[in-house]
Formats: sequence, C-alpha cells, structure tokens
Amino acid sequence: MLSLTNVSKSYDDRDPVVDQVSFAANVGELVVILGESGSGKTTTLKMINRLIAPSSGVIRVNGQDTSTVDPVILRRSIGYVFQGVGLFPHMNVAQNIGITPSLLGWTSNRIAHTVDRLLELVRLNPADYRLRMPFELSGGQQQRVGFARALAAEPSILLLDEPFGALDLITRYEVRHDFQKLQEELGLTAIMVSHDVTEALLLADRVIVMRNGRVLRDATPDDLVADPGDPYVARLIEMPRAQARFVEALAP
Repeated sequence: MLSLTNVSKSYDDRDPVVDQVSFAANVGELVVILGESGSGKTTTLKMINRLIAPSSGVIRVNGQDTSTVDPVILRRSIGYVFQGVGLFPHMNVAQNIGITPSLLGWTSNRIAHTVDRLLELVRLNPADYRLRMPFELSGGQQQRVGFARALAAEPSILLLDEPFGALDLITRYEVRHDFQKLQEELGLTAIMVSHDVTEALLLADRVIVMRNGRVLRDATPDDLVADPGDPYVARLIEMPRAQARFVEALAP
C-alpha cells in the first residue's frame, strides 16, 4: 500500500532532518512512527502526501511514485488527521466532514449520506451533531469529527499527526480505543506519528523508531520489547515498564 525508499529531506544544504528513511506499510496495517521532538517523524509523515517535498528518495502509494501525481489530487486521496484537530470554525460539523467530497464534485445527497454514516461510525448521533459548530463540541467530540472528515473521501491511507495529544487522559483513552476499532473495522492502512511509547506499543502493528532523522528500529511491538536492538530504543521501552512498576508500588 505504501513504501518509502531512501527518503531524505534537507533545507538550505544543512544536515538532513530526514536521512535515508525506508519502510513500508501493508494493507490494513497501523504503523506508528515513534520518536522525540526533532526526530524527523512529522516531516516524514508530511512527505507521504507531499505537504513537504522530499529532497531525494522515492515514495510510492499503491505502487505509484507520488512525485508523478498532482499534489492536490494525491492529498484528496489520503486522509489526514491533524494535531489539535483543525476543524474549520466557521463551518458546522456536516460541512467540515463534507468539505473534500464537495471539492471532488459529489452530489449533495451522497455527501449527506456519507456525513451521517461517518458520524455513526465515530459514535456521534447525526441528528444531534451534524449542525453543531466546532465551538459547541468537547475536545473528544472534535477529534471524532476530525476522524470522520479524514475518512469522508474514502481514502486508501490515513495519516495521523499525534491525534490524541491534546486530549485529557480519560478522553484520550476512549477516543484511542474507538479509533483502533474503527481502523480494524474499515481495514484502513494508517501511519501515525507519536512520542508516546505506551501508545505506540498498544496500538501499532509495527513501530518505526526514529532519532536524528534516521530509522533505528522497525519491528512489531512484541519484537521491540523482546529485542530493542539499540541502546536508545532500549531506554524508550524501559520508560513504560518503569512507570508501571512505580504505580504498582503505590498499591496497598
């Protein structure tokens, strides 16, 4: 479904912020790109739909080199869930979800049917929510609408840039759980950026660990825990273990 081969990005002849990154995602996989701030993970994500143009290397979606595709057409075929949601404040929920189908020239009946179907998928009653404005929604509800908007044009790939980072802990758990069920139900191929080790281990089919623009490890969560393969990766994996031991020690 998606492959990156020796993809790099540099600015003004400086050291690359992404350096020779290669990985692939199969149909229906959820791949999490894990790393600290400045690791190159978000730049890598944005190069997939050409919000940022690679300096070198090849990115293929469904076998096609993305550099040969009109960037606007490419982006309309790839769903994108922003950090902080990014709903249009002057549009109601139905208009936010239907924006890309409208640009694609869908009929109003098809758009309305799609909006209601997606609201039901993200567990928001269409009758209650389709006409609400973003400011009338909680953070979790806004994020659910963000997922619905990203899925509206029936994309083959979904990109997620730390989609749960702005949510409180309980809402984050609920929305994350619902997204996982949704992704599995629809068979979506999804690439998600995160700096949360626990989140990556719980959600991902595969984890790509990045540091200083490079891929240090590409493995399933089980394999990553069993064999970090790198001292930095080992420190990352130890963090949730140490936290779990600390919480357990507090119990009577």
